[in-house]
Amino acid sequence: MGWPWFGETLDFLKPHYTYSVGSFLQQHCSRYGKVFKSHLFGSPTIVSCDLELNMFILQNEEKLFQASYPKAIHGILGKHSLLTVSGELHRKLRSIAVSFIANSKSAPDFLHWVQKLSISMMDSWNGCKQVSFYKQAKAFTLSLMVKHLLSVKPEEPVASRILQDFETYMTGFVSLPVNIPGTAYAKAVKARARLSSTVKEIMEERRKGNVNRNTEDFLDVILSKQSLNDEEIVSIVLDIMLGGYETTATLMSLIVYFLAHAPIAFDKLKEEHQSIRQNKKDGEFLNWEDYKKMDFSHYVIYEAMRCGNVVKFVHRKALVDVKFKG
Repeated sequence: MGWPWFGETLDFLKPHYTYSVGSFLQQHCSRYGKVFKSHLFGSPTIVSCDLELNMFILQNEEKLFQASYPKAIHGILGKHSLLTVSGELHRKLRSIAVSFIANSKSAPDFLHWVQKLSISMMDSWNGCKQVSFYKQAKAFTLSLMVKHLLSVKPEEPVASRILQDFETYMTGFVSLPVNIPGTAYAKAVKARARLSSTVKEIMEERRKGNVNRNTEDFLDVILSKQSLNDEEIVSIVLDIMLGGYETTATLMSLIVYFLAHAPIAFDKLKEEHQSIRQNKKDGEFLNWEDYKKMDFSHYVIYEAMRCGNVVKFVHRKALVDVKFKG
């Protein structure tokens, strides 16, 4: 079970290749099986690498199990985060987040911005001998989300500030939860506070009517909902950024990695994209109908998620004693 309080957290968080489960899980599964006891993030923990059990847990969300992260993580996430609240508040915040994601992906300007940012990112590589794609993918993903959530463009100073603070925030999220000055966890708590202040400043400008825009963004929508207080609004904005930032960037990087080792799939992917481009006028951007025609692209995404490790772990708490195959 490891060291007192720390348990096996240090070994669990040890860096490993994204396309593997890491040495901790490999060694423990080999020794104890796919379901075993451990002590992680200051708490006794049951670890499951069993597909059938994991599906059972996720399918019984809010029935037999509930999202539950270690108390120390609450200091980073905040008390109104979707990952820490439950019951009616969780349903209310989740409904707002899901509605935004569902509506924004088919919005006319969404793919326009995806394409525009993609071209800008690749143009910036001209003359570079080497590119850290994962770092670039994270900046790309966050820039896109900040634009659609808060209408902040990548070239604005506040965008760079958000990117820097969010990187610090994410590093602490998967670190040893020790709130001592100088640790990744302590830096993440401060970064979260700065992000909260930044979002609140933007909210205040909106309320004063000091912003001239032609389109409505996510912040406009939730500011119009009288049922949410400022802390809940900040939390839902940061939760959406959290949910899409690292996972999307990791998936993009995995796709690049796997395609580099699969030339036939890479050529077929290029053929599909070139076929769609040939039917577009010069300067015409992609739209949602184009995206729905990208069948092979979808297969590539699904296969990368199957072979890679986009989300390392999720925490769940049993609400009642549960028997599985017992």
